[in-house]
Amino acid sequence: MTTSPAPARPAVPMPSPHSARCPFDPPPAYLEAAADGPVTRAELPGGDTCWLVTGYAEVRAVLSDHRFSADIRHPALPLLLPGRREILASNPTFLRLDDPEHARLRRMVTGDFLVKRIEALRPGIQQIVETALDRMTEGRSSADLVAEFALPVPSLVICLLLGVPYEDREHFQRLSRTLLSSDSAVADVAAAQQELLDYLGDLADRKRERPEDDILSRLAARDDLTPRQAARTGLLLLIAGHETTANMLALSTALLLGRPAQIARLADPAALPGAVEELLRHLTIVHSGLPRVALEDVELAGTVIRAGEGVLALLSTANRDAAVFGGPDRRPLDEVDLSRDARRHLAFGFGVHQCLGQPLARAELQIALAALFRRLPGLRLAVPAEELEFRADTLIHGMPSLPVAW
Repeated sequence: MTTSPAPARPAVPMPSPHSARCPFDPPPAYLEAAADGPVTRAELPGGDTCWLVTGYAEVRAVLSDHRFSADIRHPALPLLLPGRREILASNPTFLRLDDPEHARLRRMVTGDFLVKRIEALRPGIQQIVETALDRMTEGRSSADLVAEFALPVPSLVICLLLGVPYEDREHFQRLSRTLLSSDSAVADVAAAQQELLDYLGDLADRKRERPEDDILSRLAARDDLTPRQAARTGLLLLIAGHETTANMLALSTALLLGRPAQIARLADPAALPGAVEELLRHLTIVHSGLPRVALEDVELAGTVIRAGEGVLALLSTANRDAAVFGGPDRRPLDEVDLSRDARRHLAFGFGVHQCLGQPLARAELQIALAALFRRLPGLRLAVPAEELEFRADTLIHGMPSLPVAW
C-alpha cells in the first residue's frame, strides 16, 4: 500500500494534444500515465498536483463512491483550466454538486430524458436528420459536414426539447465555444456565462407567463426552483445537448471514412446500436477527465488518496482498458471495431453523475449516422486525411470543420 504521494508526472496539458499518429486516440500523456499504473500523480497546469485515475475499475470506483466529491465549490477539486473556479462556483449546475442538492435538481428534468420518452421522439429526430441531409445535398456534391449536418441536427433537437428558439443558435453556439475553450480569457468566460444565464433567464420569464410543452417552461413553473436555478439547468442542458453530440457525429464520420469496411454495420438495424457504443468507447470525447476530491482517506488500487486530495478520472484511458474491452479474438484497442461488445464503456461517466442525456445522444447518433451513410454511399473526405483539423483548445474533443464530398 502506498501511503505517501509518489513523485508527480510532468504537468498534464489542457487540452491534452492528441496523437499526430492518430487524432482519434486518447492524448499520449494520458496513455503514458495509464502505462505507469491505474493511479498515478500528476502536476496540473497551475502547479497543483492531483491523482490521475486511468484504469477502468478504478475510474468506476471513484465515480460511484460518495467519498469523492464533485462539488465545484470545494477548493481542492482539480481543474485543468486555472482561474475558472470562481466563475463555475458562482453558478454551479447540478453536474457540479453533490447529493442531496444534485439529486433534487437532477430529478426535475430526469423525466424528459427517460428511454421511453426518447424512443417516442425518434420519428421527429429522423425527420430533422433527413431534412438536414436534403438541405446539405441539394444541387451540390460537397459540404462542410460540421456546419451543415453534425452541428445543426443536435442543436435543433435540444432547442425543441428545451424550448429555445432555433434562430438564436449562432448566439448560444458562439457563447458555448467561449465557455469550453481553454484559450478564452477568464473575463470572457465570465461574460459569456452571464450572457447565457441572462438569455435563458429572460426566456424562462416569458415562458412562465406563456408556458409551452418544453423543459424550460416546466422548470420556470416550479415553485421550488428559483429563476436563477432554472437558467443554470437550462444552460447545462443547452451546451451539453449540442456540443457533445455534434462533435461525436463529426469525429465518428471522419473515423469511419478512413475505415470503409466498418461502415456496413451501420446499415444493419440489429448491429447499429452496438456500433454506436463502440464509437462512443473509442472516441470518448470528454477527454479531459472528470474531477473529484477525496472527502476522507480512500484506498484505491493499493494507493491511499488522502482527504482533500484531488482526482482526475480519465474516461478515455478507462475505455481502452484491455482487461475489459480486449481479448485474443479482438482487434487492438487502438483500432475501432464496430463488432466489439462495448456496452460497458464509460463515455457517459458512471455513478450518480452519469450523463442524464445519454438516451437522447444514443438515439441521435444511431439515426444520424445510419441516414448519412445510407443517403450518401459515396461519401468521402474532400481533403487528405492529414489535413483534417481537430480542436486543440476545448474541453470536448472535436473538429471545427469536416470537408466531405459525394
